[in-house]
Amino acid sequence: MRTLILTTALLTTLAACSGGGGGSDTGTAVSTTPTPTPTPTVSNSAPTLSSANADQSGRVGYAFSYDASQNGATFRDADGDNLTYSVSFNPGNSGLSANGSNISGTPSVDGDISIEITATDPSGAGVTDTFLVDVTINQNAVLATFNGAINLSNLDNYENQPVPNYINKLEEGGNQITDAGATLGRVLFYDTSLSIDNTVSCSSCHIQTHGFSDSDIQSSGVENGVTRRHSMRLINTMFADETRFFWDERATSLEDQTTRPIQDHNEMGFSGQNGRPDLDDLITRMEGIEYYEELFRFAFLDPDITEARIQTALGQFVKSIHSFDSRYDAGRSQVNNNNANFPNFTAVENAGKTLFMDGPNQGGAGCNACHRAPEFDIRPGSNMNGIFHDAGSNTTFDLDVTRSPTLRDLVGPNGPNGPFMHDGSLPTLLSVVNHYDRITEPTTEPPLSDWRAAIDNRLFPNGNPQRLNLTDTEKQQIIAFLETLTGSNVYTDEKWSDPF
Repeated sequence: MRTLILTTALLTTLAACSGGGGGSDTGTAVSTTPTPTPTPTVSNSAPTLSSANADQSGRVGYAFSYDASQNGATFRDADGDNLTYSVSFNPGNSGLSANGSNISGTPSVDGDISIEITATDPSGAGVTDTFLVDVTINQNAVLATFNGAINLSNLDNYENQPVPNYINKLEEGGNQITDAGATLGRVLFYDTSLSIDNTVSCSSCHIQTHGFSDSDIQSSGVENGVTRRHSMRLINTMFADETRFFWDERATSLEDQTTRPIQDHNEMGFSGQNGRPDLDDLITRMEGIEYYEELFRFAFLDPDITEARIQTALGQFVKSIHSFDSRYDAGRSQVNNNNANFPNFTAVENAGKTLFMDGPNQGGAGCNACHRAPEFDIRPGSNMNGIFHDAGSNTTFDLDVTRSPTLRDLVGPNGPNGPFMHDGSLPTLLSVVNHYDRITEPTTEPPLSDWRAAIDNRLFPNGNPQRLNLTDTEKQQIIAFLETLTGSNVYTDEKWSDPF
């Protein structure tokens, strides 16, 4: 007998020859799995830090641009891979942004910005570098001019002042207060350079110690000019529903109002009339004042001076003038509504508050119908209050007065912040209460028919002038209540004071 020995290679050959396709060979084919060819190992070199970035410097309001790859010198990749970059800013970007390795923008705040840049190759391997951008403020002229009263690195708080939770009216007019904007506004408000002869500023007519009003019936302007009407108090101007300004509401917003006195021929003089310079001439003057270059750059991140920016800054400063630390506020914070007796009030003051709040048909004086607590702002749509003469005149008439400031701070540390009304004709709170107690019509034409057409109908019920018939005691009670609306901080806080 023969013994047949088949090697593995032969068996494999036979199996292959069988075709595996259903031939007549009934033998069993033996197969093996081919050994796979191993994949070659590819070695990747991670990027490395070749030349670390040095710390950089920038200035608020000045353009900044820096390539953190240093034109390819910062990072090295031995494999020649194209690197991608990611950048993070800490604590924030402060006006900067990244496009690849290039970091650019206009820094908006001073301080150190930590910048972390990571270079990554296509395999996901990366290396990181960190450096600082030291942002400073150019304020040499500001510090020299204001001798520390203004320091752009340490701003006063204008934008985050506390407001009581019972104050519901807030009209920012699209111009939200910022510390930088209000600081510029403060300088503009007090700067006599904004008048043609360098003698008059906004603060000449709106005096802090007088509730941001004036003790004169008519305020003095340039070259012996005088204002047409008594200056209005500038307190809590944005805590109101009424959006128009001036006694006759001719300004559509507080911002619109701010530059009109500058361009008034009698007030600050940049009218462009009778050979006088106009607002463009003022802007040219301001462009030559170094501290304005620094202040506008700081507030708006470039030095351009425009009327709109002047209005924005002045508007923010005026809106920041708050008064919420009165005895009224102390009492209102302890009760749930305006009508309840206040625990910190005397019986006389609470009686006066009731008279103020209740209408004449309830035995009150009806003051709240137009001057609404707790803001004490004028109700929009109110008409003329019966005072009809021009300021300083008994013969000419002014029937277009429909606006009023808040009734807060009618009096101050030095007495009444009057005289009161647009014509300054009422020197005391008693004279104000007497006016509303007994409205007096003109006796002749003109202006009787015009007066009747203009007066608020709440003061002319059933076609007759109002007669409240208040007693002397009731009048004193109302006055006692009105005096509780006065705060204290608004008269002394340095952030609203003259920085020059």
